[in-house]
Amino acid sequence: MASLAHTLHDGFMDMTYVLLPIWQTDFSLDYVALALLRGLNVGVLAALQLPSSRLAKLWNARTILILGTLLSSIGYGLAGLSSGLGGLCISLALAGAGGSTQHPLASAAVSRAYGTRARGPLGTYNFAGDLGKAFLPPLMSVLLTVMHWRSALWIAAGLGFLVSVSLQWLMPAIPAGSSQPEEISSPDHGHSSERGFWLLFIIGVLDTATRMGFLLFLPFLLKAKGAGVTTVGLALSFVFIGGAFGKALCGWLGERLGLLATVVTTELGTAAAIFGVLYLSLRPSMILLPFLGVMLNGTSSVLYGTVPELVKKTQIERSFAMFYTGVLGSSAVAPVIYGRLSDLAGIVWGTTAAAVTALAVVPLISVLAPQLKQREVHG
Repeated sequence: MASLAHTLHDGFMDMTYVLLPIWQTDFSLDYVALALLRGLNVGVLAALQLPSSRLAKLWNARTILILGTLLSSIGYGLAGLSSGLGGLCISLALAGAGGSTQHPLASAAVSRAYGTRARGPLGTYNFAGDLGKAFLPPLMSVLLTVMHWRSALWIAAGLGFLVSVSLQWLMPAIPAGSSQPEEISSPDHGHSSERGFWLLFIIGVLDTATRMGFLLFLPFLLKAKGAGVTTVGLALSFVFIGGAFGKALCGWLGERLGLLATVVTTELGTAAAIFGVLYLSLRPSMILLPFLGVMLNGTSSVLYGTVPELVKKTQIERSFAMFYTGVLGSSAVAPVIYGRLSDLAGIVWGTTAAAVTALAVVPLISVLAPQLKQREVHG
């Protein structure tokens, strides 16, 4: 059920990419305005991660997750009813507020259920999020060919309501965190783990900035190559299907090659594939997109699965909330920065900046990987 919630909420967030070119035409928006519009949705979602984890201590996390899913659905439904840009902004903010409950609570639920064996199940949970990204954007693009975008959003909101009902009926209560203190081998080891978590936090921020910056530009890059709305939706589906396989592939590679080799491979592959899509014609770019999805999304699964290995068991919800605050905050802020750069220097330079950000992860992961190995030895 946590995976079902992840499927819906991640699909909700990324279906807006299909709507960006339409909103650009309807409301006469530039790249910065489009990034701000999406950033409002993701920014509210990021800002409320920690409050959501605190609410889970007052009520059962399952109840908060259900209410958040319902609120998110209402937000997208109201977006379909909005008569202007202001109403659309308010509606997307409400949808983001509801979505803030999913990542910290659902991922912590999986982590608590599986304990030290959580890396694999967390990979499956993240894989489910990519299924939503692969399903809802193309569904939205198909709906847009037969109806107005407002009506398409009402259908999406109805789907969210059905998921809320399913969570109410089928999801068991999420157990609270253990009050028992976790043993740490030494003070230095504890400080090392804290430094490792914040280094992982920075890596997650940069990895997400690359992904969200590039996805902001992808519809417009393809449109410039001659792609229509349906083709753009199909292209996003290729990226997210590739991303879903990337989660599974990177989990397999992480076990065999280790954290360092896996992340270095995915970040270098991401940069190379972004440059390929930037300079190739439409057909080769479409062929390259699934591979780009594998590289672009695969890293995150390895990073999320590393969070429980760097924090105390009693702080899992809070640590996941902090980590998701960073990566989702990056989702909101990075596209604005890249969008401003594109308005000033062109979309080619904005896309190039996203690729360079991926390369910046390589030296950081080279520092983190040895720290994680030391922790495993102490454990």
